[in-house]
Amino acid sequence: MEAKATAEADASPIKAKPSETKPKKNRISSGFFKFVVVRFLLIIPTIFILVTIVFFVMRATGDPITAALGGRLTPEELQARIHQAGYDRPLIVQYAEYLGDLLHGDLGTTLTDNQPVTTILTRYGAATFELALLALIVALIVGIGLGRIAARRRDHAPDAAIRTFAILCYATPVFFLGLLLKLIFSIWLDWLPSSGRSSLASEMQFGRLVSPTGFYIIDALQLGEPAVLLDVLQHAILPALALGLLTAGVFIRLVRTNVISTYTSGYVEAARSRGVSEKRLLSKHAWKPALIPIITVMGMQIALMLAGAVLTETTFEWKGLGFMLSTYLKARDFVAVQGIVILIAIIVSVVNFIVDVISALIDPRVRY
Repeated sequence: MEAKATAEADASPIKAKPSETKPKKNRISSGFFKFVVVRFLLIIPTIFILVTIVFFVMRATGDPITAALGGRLTPEELQARIHQAGYDRPLIVQYAEYLGDLLHGDLGTTLTDNQPVTTILTRYGAATFELALLALIVALIVGIGLGRIAARRRDHAPDAAIRTFAILCYATPVFFLGLLLKLIFSIWLDWLPSSGRSSLASEMQFGRLVSPTGFYIIDALQLGEPAVLLDVLQHAILPALALGLLTAGVFIRLVRTNVISTYTSGYVEAARSRGVSEKRLLSKHAWKPALIPIITVMGMQIALMLAGAVLTETTFEWKGLGFMLSTYLKARDFVAVQGIVILIAIIVSVVNFIVDVISALIDPRVRY
């Protein structure tokens, strides 16, 4: 009997182990869920603050009608337009009405060409997103590839050359780099087109589509015309390089620093002592932990990339939101500028939320 009781007593802790590990798993999953919900809810006050700042900054120089049309209308016509648009009412009343319109998806009407701002966003937004995506691909390929080479060949000639290249990429203004690329590849070598998203012949081909997406690469694939796809890609190379290399400079330095940090850590040294090859140490042991800060910074770089799209699109006459933003700024059409800036702010907030969630999935410490 005593032996039987002892066996049951010895077995009881073993049975209790699964029940002890279960709460830990639930606790981790609930912590992650709570983290995602909190980060998502933080988007709302962030966007509200940005909308408020943009609204009052746009009104700091006066009403939008006077800013856009002042000097082109008689004083009587100007006052009539101001009254018709409601800009002669108290500012707080205009602000409350603007928030109400935003909740209904109404961003107003442009003053210079009398178009709904939402139409401008849908018409030109796809071009900016396509350029930003292509530039991000360039930044990741160049930044991660050269960063890993620099980390592996630390303090050697390739490392010094890559670090110099990264500084040049980061320090060179995007418009100057764009002009330089146009000078070399469009004028001197005559390899690539210097402006636009496609040639006139391709634009006419896109007119055949029943439901175009606005993403020219996708639309070219829908057409099934290799010549049109090649033409679109040729037009996209220089703008994507100009914008992507700016961000690649940051990625190179970040990848190099973090890979070196993990490459010299204790667990990597332990793996090296067990005879693991240097190539496997870099790709398996040192690379994955170095991804965490890289993904975190990527969200901020995407925000800077959207800001850089304004100069890039203007340099290459790439008709996206950045090109239209500069056009409306010159025309002092603050209603259009306000709508475009708010959309970019929303995109940046959502991208940062997605990056935070990915970081939490990779590194559980982020959740707490």
